Amino acid sequence: MCVSTAASRFSGTILYQGQASHPEHGRVHVLGYQNTAVNLANGPNAMLLHVPATGMTRANFVDTRSCPRVLRDMVDALAPPTRGRRPMPEGCVAVAGGPPPVQIFDHDIYTVVLATDPTLIPQALEHVPEHRRIQPNKPLFDFYATRYPGHAIIVCCFDNTEARSANPLLMWYRPHSLRHFVLPALDCHTGGVPDLTTQVPADHWVILGRDNPPASWGIPVTYTADDSRTGHGRHPDRHGPAAPYLPTRVIGAHFTSAMPNGDFMIPYTDVIRGDLTALSRTTAAAA
Repeated sequence: MCVSTAASRFSGTILYQGQASHPEHGRVHVLGYQNTAVNLANGPNAMLLHVPATGMTRANFVDTRSCPRVLRDMVDALAPPTRGRRPMPEGCVAVAGGPPPVQIFDHDIYTVVLATDPTLIPQALEHVPEHRRIQPNKPLFDFYATRYPGHAIIVCCFDNTEARSANPLLMWYRPHSLRHFVLPALDCHTGGVPDLTTQVPADHWVILGRDNPPASWGIPVTYTADDSRTGHGRHPDRHGPAAPYLPTRVIGAHFTSAMPNGDFMIPYTDVIRGDLTALSRTTAAAA
């Protein structure tokens, strides 16, 4: 469940979406993403995520180095073993007072290219360090420009030696709408343009959270220690910058069969009720 700019293999994907209260921006959405990546290209590669967000910058990316297992801890809460679990150059000018249309920065193992206009990405790649610099792949970026206008397009560039060692991605953002959770799940691992008419294999968890859930909602999460040697559980408030964005309780589902290619969507009212019946995969973002 990922789009890559060149041949790759992804497995064990965990996709989290929740809501949190930001001290400055009020109610925001939180996206978490992690998988096991194998780069099948001869050179650098990248995975792409599209987020229905406004005003995203480097500040929206949360440091998870102190809590590398948080998404796996959510999976363990939903299916524990006892249940049989299986920078741009200076002078770049912002548009209409917002962030620049393309931003480049390092985050964890990645050099991230964050764009509101994906047609600008090929030219911006010259500012990515050479060992992570992917091929321009103009048809793929044009596809995102047409299919997901107004979205933040996140290109996470990595090299061969880094593919398996990433911490989970965690980011908060102001969404286009607070009425729905929309989770990026478009799938294509060849470097080509995703085929939206086909079924794609699934090997991933979709996990949902909410702000200040009551004790009757969902399943509680026990977060593991920052230091794996201790083996002691940790409360999320000890997980550094990620703490305000980690849910205390979650709901979710594990998908393993073929599904239509597209994104997951669910009304937030259903999340409040803890009802996953309306969780569906859709291509509704078509222009």
